[in-house]
Amino acid sequence: MSNDPWYSLGITPIEALWVVVSAIGIYAAFFLLIRGFGQRALASWSTLDKAIVIALGGVVGRVILGYTPTLAGGIVGLITLFTMMRLEEYLRRTKRGVYLSSKPVLLMAGDEILADNLKKARIQNDELYFKLRQAGIRNFSEVSIVLLEPTGDVSVMRRGVPVERELLRRVADRDRIPTQLLLPEREGHQRT
Repeated sequence: MSNDPWYSLGITPIEALWVVVSAIGIYAAFFLLIRGFGQRALASWSTLDKAIVIALGGVVGRVILGYTPTLAGGIVGLITLFTMMRLEEYLRRTKRGVYLSSKPVLLMAGDEILADNLKKARIQNDELYFKLRQAGIRNFSEVSIVLLEPTGDVSVMRRGVPVERELLRRVADRDRIPTQLLLPEREGHQRT
């Protein structure tokens, strides 16, 4: 038995530093991969996708904790990941934090499917049709707007009630939405 106090914690200060560095590296890599593959990477997962995520969790855990994980190492890794999440949350509230968030992608404007945006979002027509059926859409004429949200979810808005323009302020191609599907702009109207 060693008299070293770090021995009883199961981690030395230098090992704890490596856990922190590894956790930050994995967090940054995950962030860049999600940005590179787009919101589609966060969309609905198949059974195979879920199995892959579980396997990746094991790999990520090993990378962060090293070959001989300890309770202390695990706690340091978790604290680092949660700290990175809190930092990202804080940065998103700043003016430059807009760059950390993906913009919603317009997939349909009225009954028109925007093929270029589907390609950009890495969504196949069949996946779009699935989301439309899930929303209870029976034909394209019922569609007002379909968006791929920054979370990876697909929002389907039905025709009938015009959409408030403020709800679409971060949508890049909102000018492609037929004006009859939108509420008229009000002078001096701006929500905070």
